[in-house]
Amino acid sequence: MVQLAGLLLHRRPSPIGATGDYNSEEIIEVPMQRSGLITTFLAALLAMAVPAAAATSYQEGEHYERLPIPVDTREPSKVEVVEVFSYGCIHCKTFQPSVDAWREEIPEHVDFYRMPATFNQSWEALAQLFYAVEALGITDRVHWPIFEAIHEGGENLTDPDLMAGLIEREAGIEPERFHQVFKSFSVRSRVQQAHARGLAYRLSGTPTMIVDGRYRVDGRMAGGNAEMLNVVDYLVAQRHAGESEEADPASTRSGPEGGSVGTR
Repeated sequence: MVQLAGLLLHRRPSPIGATGDYNSEEIIEVPMQRSGLITTFLAALLAMAVPAAAATSYQEGEHYERLPIPVDTREPSKVEVVEVFSYGCIHCKTFQPSVDAWREEIPEHVDFYRMPATFNQSWEALAQLFYAVEALGITDRVHWPIFEAIHEGGENLTDPDLMAGLIEREAGIEPERFHQVFKSFSVRSRVQQAHARGLAYRLSGTPTMIVDGRYRVDGRMAGGNAEMLNVVDYLVAQRHAGESEEADPASTRSGPEGGSVGTR
């Protein structure tokens, strides 16, 4: 069961390469012709090894998972990356600075956006807060303060009145206006759509990254939350280059709104 404090994702330590000292006298004693041949041979081996390592650096089923049924993306001409998070997840808060820095460097062919997880009633309320904030156009101003209020200030932001107080403090939006948007049909509909997409993504925890509606990446598989972004970059490059493109079966796919659509 996922708790408000978030789902703990274990990290695997990265391997540390060993280093050694070379004997300078032994290197000097190698004849010049033989030394040149050895250098050429080693360079050739390195040239062959680097592409192979890059191609096998991240493996399906080990570092990321392929969704059994691809989910349509909102902009088919781009490679979509979705950050699935919750304000109630402490690991999502820790992950945010890395995501924000990564967003500054993403190429134009990447379409990035956030989607709140809805694992329980508390997180559904926080998802509704997220979409209300987005509808008000103040996400960049209050996204981080909401994390801080919950995890550092201990505020119960599943209470709409406390939500309204924070939004007024941070963005100058009057509580009446916030409540109006928070309770609106469009905001509640977006929460329902996020829930449907979460089921299609087969989510089990946060933070999780979904690449182009096809691949799911989490910290457990990637080897840590920070490493997730490296795996995401790898998959984005693959999708953009078309190297991992496969013939889609003539079957129904899950759509962005939880409905059924044709193959892309």
